[in-house]
Amino acid sequence: MEHGEKQITVIDEEGNEQLCEVLFTFESQEFNKSYVLYYPVGADEDDAEDIEIHASSFTGNEDGEDGELQPVETDEEWDMIEEMLNTFLDEEEGEQ
Repeated sequence: MEHGEKQITVIDEEGNEQLCEVLFTFESQEFNKSYVLYYPVGADEDDAEDIEIHASSFTGNEDGEDGELQPVETDEEWDMIEEMLNTFLDEEEGEQ
């Protein structure tokens, strides 16, 4: 699981570009996809409870470049993402 300062530009439903901070990425063997969790830059770090965290799946291509972000479509995937997020947040809290 990668964790670090990384930003991505996401196009929202209205077609606006939004700069987002990557929370973390991980791969799922079960779904054979990679996932990225991110939130809009400028969301208040101190108020983590209120930050709206988004998730997308992506497939990396051979050059190591990140592929296109795809929406997460199944409840099974959302459940797994939620579990990963909770684990991640628990670990973060443990470090403080």
